[in-house]
This record gives sequence, C-alpha cells and structure tokens, in this order.
Amino acid sequence: MLNHPHHWADLSQNERSILSLIRKRGPLPRAALAQATGLSPQAITNLTRKLIQNGFLEADAVVRGRVGQPSTPLSLAPEGALFLGLKLGRRLVELALVDFVGTVKIHRQEIYPHPTPERIMTFARHGIATILASTPQPLRIAGLGVATPFRLWDWGAEMADWHGFDLAARLAEELPFPVFLENDASTACAAELIFGRLSLPRDFVHLYVAHFAGGGVVLDGRLRVGPHRNAGALGSMPIPGGRQLLDLASVSTLEERLGHPLPPDDSGWLVPPDIEARWIAQSADALAFAALSATALLDIPVVVIDGAVPPATRRALADATRTALAQLPAAGIDRPRIVEGSLSRSARILGAAALPLAHFFEPGGAPA
Repeated sequence: MLNHPHHWADLSQNERSILSLIRKRGPLPRAALAQATGLSPQAITNLTRKLIQNGFLEADAVVRGRVGQPSTPLSLAPEGALFLGLKLGRRLVELALVDFVGTVKIHRQEIYPHPTPERIMTFARHGIATILASTPQPLRIAGLGVATPFRLWDWGAEMADWHGFDLAARLAEELPFPVFLENDASTACAAELIFGRLSLPRDFVHLYVAHFAGGGVVLDGRLRVGPHRNAGALGSMPIPGGRQLLDLASVSTLEERLGHPLPPDDSGWLVPPDIEARWIAQSADALAFAALSATALLDIPVVVIDGAVPPATRRALADATRTALAQLPAAGIDRPRIVEGSLSRSARILGAAALPLAHFFEPGGAPA
C-alpha cells in the first residue's frame, strides 16, 4: 500500500483561491494575485512561496516591462498533483491519468456490448495497477473520480446486477486514495468549469449530448449536484409532447434511425446528411425548451452545448438551438446565450478526474 502525503488536504482557502485563479486565467505575477484576491503583497508572497515549496506552482521567466519593476509570472506545476478518472458509458469504459493542468498522461479504454460490475471492476483494477506501476510519482495521485450514469439498472434486464452495487465503495476498498463518484453529465459540466477553454460567467447550465442527453448546473462558480446528486438532470426534463429531453436530443435516438450503433470516435461518425439534419432540428427544439426552462428557473445568462459528437455536429446543434430559442416565447425573462463547449468527447473523463481536484484544490471543495 502506498503511503500518501496529505499536504493537499491541508491547503487553506486562500491557497486554493490562488491556484484556482491561475488555473482559470493562466500565469499571473504576485501583484496581479494580490489585486484579484484582495490579500496583501506580503501574504501573497508567503502563500505562493509555500505553494512553490510543495510543488504546486512554478516560477516562469522574469518579464521586464518598460515601466515598473520586473515581474515573475507564476504558473501551475503540471506534476504538482495527479488525478485518476474513470468514465463508465453505455458501450465504452475509459480510465485516464490527468495532471494538474488537465493534460491526459495515460489513457486506456475498453468497448463492450453492455457494462457489468465485474467487467468494470476488472478493467479498473488492472488499469489502475498498471498506471501506479508506470508513474514516476504515484504518491502525487490525489484520488480517483468516477463518472457514471445513475440508475444503470433502468437500461434493461442485462443491467440488473448494478442494482445495489456500490461502485465507489468497492473501488475504495482496494485503493490508497479517496474515490469520488458523480453523474457523468455533471462531470462533463465540471470539466468545462475547471479545464475548459471558455470564458464563462459564474452561473451557467451545461447540456451534454451523448448516448443519452444530460446536463449540469454551475451557480456562483461551483458545480451544484443537489441532495440526490441529480441537479441539472436535464435529460429527464419533460418537454412538449409527453416526452423527455433524452428521447430526442440523444445519440441513441440517431442510432435508432440509422439502424446501427455509431463508434465512440469522430472518425466513425458516418451519418447521411438528411438523417443528421432531421435529428439536429428535433434535438434543437428540445434543447431550446430545456435552455429557456432552466433560465426561467435559475436566471442563468449562458447555456453551454457540448457532447460526444464531432465538432461540426456540435456547431450545427448550437446554431439550430439558437434559432429554435429565438422562436420561443420569453416574456419576462432574457433568453440565454448559447455557446459551444470546448471539450467534446473528453469532457466526461476529464470531469471524472476533476472531482478529486475540486475536492482538494478548488475554493469550497467538493461539489455542493
């Protein structure tokens, strides 16, 4: 069993705020950190010195300007902490080792007809053991995050073994670091919040179109999962016609029309244009309804649309959703801005790895 250091468990909120600011804005000199946090220059100096000593920050080359003193930007140290992510899907399971800046260092995957607890445990057990054996700094692994759809047993009789199976607890029994588990659509939202390349407000809703559609909610800069871990379950949202969002805006619906499954990569996305166009139009109507409903409830200014689809398909979904949204009645509220997500197929596995990162390194800790 590995003997893990716990210096990341003792980070103060001020230290977490510094790390979070640099993660979102890129390298920052101490003066900019003092201005952004409201802390004194001396406090920033002391805090950043400690973060450098513990391996979380590193000093970049000195920047010499025409006016004032030279400044030294501070950036995240990629090897400062490492995170494991496990993503369980309808036809694909993934395991990744992700560094402190969101780079996937190791990636493994397995395709199956359907997931069983035994298959997932075997894949995770062997994959994690291989990663631990091949990683130069296994003691820097802060935890494992698991992204999974909830209520897997609702998918059919072949999934009955998942009823009552506690995947996180079973994994934690065998691992020397903590395990965190959340809904896969919530983790896709977490990935955009923590690792994404968008400039987003502190409040937004994230819609993720995968085998089934799902969603996530960020309020006051934090992922919100709710008391039953189902906040943002927009795939379950009722839409006009007596259906749910996932009945239309899901890749599974497109596969039914094609008569065969689509492989889990962009290169295999071979869909006749007319079939894709009809699917996009119907999906967009449902996505626009969900986006406006979420705005009426939460007063959010932005809705992000992403998914396990090629960039061109995501772009078409976002464009069609903007058009559909403009046609819906919105008296009394402001229609949200629709933007494309930045992570596509990698969102859920990155979001899984983001769970231990958020717990130990983001202000406020774990999702609320």
